[in-house]
Amino acid sequence: MYEKILVAVDHSAASDRALAAAKDLATLSKGEVWVLHLQEREIIGRAGGEAPIESESDAVTQADAAAKMLAEAGINAHAEVRETVFGHAGGEIVADAKLHDVGVIVMGSKGRSDMAGLVLGSTAHKVIHLSDRPVLVVR
Repeated sequence: MYEKILVAVDHSAASDRALAAAKDLATLSKGEVWVLHLQEREIIGRAGGEAPIESESDAVTQADAAAKMLAEAGINAHAEVRETVFGHAGGEIVADAKLHDVGVIVMGSKGRSDMAGLVLGSTAHKVIHLSDRPVLVVR
């Protein structure tokens, strides 16, 4: 099955379901999991200043808690927090998957309609199109 798994997490219920799916996959395959939380920044104004959407401690807490939950289930898990500019998360997730040579990317979908995803841009949609490996999207 999948010996290496990347699960992308944020503060959503869909992310919690993705983490549970990654846990199940890792348990079945005795696999290793990388938990990735991207701390997004927004570009402000014409000067191009950047402001984080969440604090670094919130981001680290999220990733560490997810990795701890996996470790308590007997899974070898690693927590990662990286910064990205708002709207670029899809590319960062795919890059991290390549970096760790994972077999599958697991992530949640917030369930926007196709039209909303088209207008707003769906991170899951971007990952599916950019990735060269399987992507499991959990709703």
